[in-house]
Order: sequence, then C-alpha cells, then structure tokens
Amino acid sequence: MLNDTCIRSIKPAEKPKKYADGGGLFLYVPPTGNKYWRMSYRFNKKNKLLSFGEYPAVSLKMARDRRDAAKKLLAEGIDPSQHKKAVQAAKIAEEANAFENIAREWHETRMLDNTPADRRRKLYTLEKYLFPPLGKMSITKIDAPDLLAVVKPLEMKESVELAHRVLQYCGMIFRYAIATGKIKHNIVADLRGSIRPKRPVHRASIT
Repeated sequence: MLNDTCIRSIKPAEKPKKYADGGGLFLYVPPTGNKYWRMSYRFNKKNKLLSFGEYPAVSLKMARDRRDAAKKLLAEGIDPSQHKKAVQAAKIAEEANAFENIAREWHETRMLDNTPADRRRKLYTLEKYLFPPLGKMSITKIDAPDLLAVVKPLEMKESVELAHRVLQYCGMIFRYAIATGKIKHNIVADLRGSIRPKRPVHRASIT
C-alpha cells in the first residue's frame, strides 16, 4: 500500500509506471512526472478504468474514499464510469438551469428592442436584488416562498414600487423559462396579493 512519503518520493521514469495501492486503485506516473489516480475494475466481463484526479490535489485518502464509493456502486450492479458521467451531466444541466443564466438569456434575447437605458436598469435590478440570493439556484427549484423572501424586505425597507418591479421582472423571466421548456408553472402568480399594492398615480385633471 502507498503512503504520502512514498508518493512524494516517486520520480518519473522513461516509460509510464503504475504504483498499486490495493482494491484496483493505483497511481499512474507518466514520463512528465504528473501523478494520476486510477482505478481498474471489471463490469459486465469487461476491464474498465476510472479516473479520480491528480495528486496532490486529490489526496491519498480522497482517492481511497472514491475507490470505496466505486466499489459500493459495483456491489449494487452500477458501472462507476457511467454513474460518474450521469452525475456530471446532471451538474451541467443544473448549471444551465441556474436562475442567473436563464435571467441573462432572457435579458439578452427579449430586451433587444428596449432602450439601452431600460436594459441597463433591468440588468442592474437583477444583479442587485435577485442574483445574490437566487442566481445559483436552479429555476426548477425556486418556489414562491423563495421569491417572497426577496421581495418582502424590499417592500418593507425600500419601496413597494421596487418590490413590484422585481416581481414583474421575475414574472417575465419565468414566462421565458416556460417558453423554453425549463419549467411548467410561473410561480410569480402564486404571490398575487402577497405585497401591498402600488400607490395609485394621481394625475391633475384638465378643465
């Protein structure tokens, strides 16, 4: 079995070398001197290889933990390589569905006909009030209480008009997300009546 002292002392050779740690885990060292964690295993009667990253960014303990996790998957009849790809694909999809990404896409595609000043004002509102609390969340996981937690303090501390403007932008973004197949329901509709109405604008009558 390997240890950190042994790993640090490994020098590159003219040809790639493997240093076994047990349970299929080994350190692969090419002539460049980089040290990569690999795990060999069999699945459906085929020899396969799993990559765990590079040492020392991935420590010996981390590599062993990942080996043990892979072995648990194998015991359940799951191919660790396919599971890893599925997890990565889900992560990419989650990032693509992040509220900030969809909001910026909406702003770039649906605000083209607006004036530059209006586009800047909308983007400023998004960046100041919505992206910090909600930007990294998947739009599929944002619910009405999440939005209310954003706009209610604006209603109390800033202004009712600002709270309504933020909700209005959210409504547009969620409608865009529905149109692009990201979600099926505009949760902004669920907040109707949750904040005070805007003050009516009184215009002087002409006599």
